[in-house]
Amino acid sequence: MMDNLPRLLYPPINPYQIGYLDVGDGHELYWETSGNPNGVPVVFLHGGPGGGCSPDHRRLFNPDHYRIILFDQRGAGRSRPLAGLHANTTQHLIDDLEALRACLHVDQWLIMGGSWGAMLALLYAQSHPARVSGLVLRGVFTGRKAEIDWLYQYGASVLFPEAWEAFCAPITPDERSDMVKAYYKILTCGDLDREMNAAQAWCTWEASVMTLLPRRSAPISASAHTRALAQIEAHYFAHHCFMSEGHVLANMAQINTINGSIVQGRYDVITPATTAYDLHRLWPRSKLVIVPDAGHATSETGITDGLINATDIFAVTLLPPHH
Repeated sequence: MMDNLPRLLYPPINPYQIGYLDVGDGHELYWETSGNPNGVPVVFLHGGPGGGCSPDHRRLFNPDHYRIILFDQRGAGRSRPLAGLHANTTQHLIDDLEALRACLHVDQWLIMGGSWGAMLALLYAQSHPARVSGLVLRGVFTGRKAEIDWLYQYGASVLFPEAWEAFCAPITPDERSDMVKAYYKILTCGDLDREMNAAQAWCTWEASVMTLLPRRSAPISASAHTRALAQIEAHYFAHHCFMSEGHVLANMAQINTINGSIVQGRYDVITPATTAYDLHRLWPRSKLVIVPDAGHATSETGITDGLINATDIFAVTLLPPHH
């Protein structure tokens, strides 16, 4: 394959193991493994929070080289209960990831995470550096107030005023000084119709700014998963991601021996490139790839290309010599 051609996703594969992990507090996490049972363990951390995994996420990894592990975080995807907000904090998710590692008898694993998943990957690595063989991150988010405000208060709104107007519509003018708080109030009000309408508006706003070029897609449906995504995101962002301001970047010294690859869209409006650049400057063992013609979505050609190139490089360095 010529270097100037984009990489294609690996062919679809099916999981060979599927299960649920009881992590307490009434939560059960869906997990699956696919690829090579004897390959390099890699775990994929989905975004959102609350986004859940999809079969296409398996296709970012060479199935001949990797033991591919996907799971849905608390309240997300196929995990139970859907949209469960009780005992659902950032520390719970870090602990869940470590419990899953132990359950699957993994000593060390490569971690890939995008957006919210990138932050969770960094936090887990900071807590358990000996368990991480490397990090591949996309569309970096670190939970700082400025990052949340950019998307939900003022910033992206300047670039997409018509979509922003629709996002503001469910919120009364006197509550718009804190959009996340106002949405969280509606999304957890107990009135199913109001919650569903707010969830559609929330998710439509995010979808509107996801890619560099607009894409034709079906309108966001009023579904239980749409509601779950909006509820979990608002839950986390209304509580400042359950951590102190600047925590992730302040603790980068904890992972200064871990190699990482950062793939960042130049025109990412959801998680602007300044955050990835801030992270890279504090992480000497990271490689930063700015994709010049991409926004936030994994599905954009340059982002897909960058992620697959990164996992292929890690496969070479992490495979045992006899493989």
